Amino acid sequence: MDIQHALKSLEALGDEKVREQNRKKGAGTLQYGVRLGDIRKLAKQIKTNHELATALWQTENTDAQLLAILLFKPKVLATATLDQMVRSTTFDQVADWLSAYIIKKHPDKETLRQQWMADKHPMAARAGWSLTYERVEKAPEGLDIRALLNRIEAEMSQAQPAVQWTMNFVLAGIGINFPEFRDRALQIGEDLGVYRDYPVSKGCTSPFAPAWINEMVSRQQQ
Repeated sequence: MDIQHALKSLEALGDEKVREQNRKKGAGTLQYGVRLGDIRKLAKQIKTNHELATALWQTENTDAQLLAILLFKPKVLATATLDQMVRSTTFDQVADWLSAYIIKKHPDKETLRQQWMADKHPMAARAGWSLTYERVEKAPEGLDIRALLNRIEAEMSQAQPAVQWTMNFVLAGIGINFPEFRDRALQIGEDLGVYRDYPVSKGCTSPFAPAWINEMVSRQQQ
C-alpha cells in the first residue's frame, strides 16, 4: 500500500463524532476522526512497513501518525529521529501510542529517559516520566525513589498538563509498588491535590494518586 491509498483508507473511515471528541481532547483540525480500533485493523492489513510509516508520520495528520506508529520498526528508528518525533507531538493520544509501541521498545530508551527527565520541553519531559513509570513498575533497580518523590513534591502541582499526567503515574506507581514509600506518596498526593476532582466513569479508578494507590493495594491484598 502506498501513502495515497493509506490516506484514502483513513479518510473513508473518518467520523465527525470522533473528530469532535478528538478536538475536545486537544487534537487539531488535521485529522479524519478514525476510531482507534479501525486504525488497528488497518495496520494489521498493511503490516509492518517502515517506509510507509515514515511518509504517514510526515503528513502531521493525527490518524496517519497513529497508523504510522503501528507500522514502524522501533529498532530501526535513529535515536535522534525518535527524539524529534516526541518533540513534534501535540496530541496526547499520539504521545501515548508513541510511548507504548515505539519508545518502550527502542534500544536506547534508558538513555532517552535520562535525557528527557532533565528536559524542559513538555512532550520530552512527558515521555521521560512515562519511561520512569515503566522502570518503577518493571525494573526499579538503580532508581532513586526518594529523589523522584522529592521532584514530584516540588514540581507536579505547577507542571504543564502533559507532564503532570505521567508524573502522576510515577507517584501512584511508587505508592503501589514500594510499601516503604507508600505513606509519603499518599501524603504528597493529598497535599498537592492533583486530579482530586477528576471526573471518572462509574466503576473506573480515579487518577487522584491516593485513591489510585489505595484501590490497587486493596486489590493486591484480596
